[in-house]
Amino acid sequence: MSERGVVHAMFTLERVYRAPRDRVFDAFADFEKKRQWFGNREATSAASMDFRVGGREHSHGVVNYHDHSHSYRFDSIYLDIVADERIIYAYDMDADGRHISASLTTIELFDVPGGTRLKFTEQGAFFDGYDDPEMREAGTGDLLDALGRVVEGMA
Repeated sequence: MSERGVVHAMFTLERVYRAPRDRVFDAFADFEKKRQWFGNREATSAASMDFRVGGREHSHGVVNYHDHSHSYRFDSIYLDIVADERIIYAYDMDADGRHISASLTTIELFDVPGGTRLKFTEQGAFFDGYDDPEMREAGTGDLLDALGRVVEGMA
């Protein structure tokens, strides 16, 4: 792409899981549990996570998407963590060697009858047409559905 630019967007997704808040929170906080639902475990060539305020998370690897292989990099820093209630982190992503986005994410957890309501809000800057808000929202929805399968014991 020859034209440079930034698209700013925000989206909020909500899910209700038949699982207690501490189990949903733990699926974000525990590295091995997170690897069960976040991204493609088989495609990740390296990953690490230091789940604390100021801690960082990193993963990179190669994934197959629509019959094409793509390399990716995900780097984040945790900005705020309140056990069983809230996680806030900033992250950026590269795909095929291009810096495609930078985002701020807030995850909030609430008790509801029979489980937990998760509210996921992302504010993103998407660079130079290599990624877009609709693709990110759809991908995030898929991840939250995978999280549900794990915390509800169906994975």
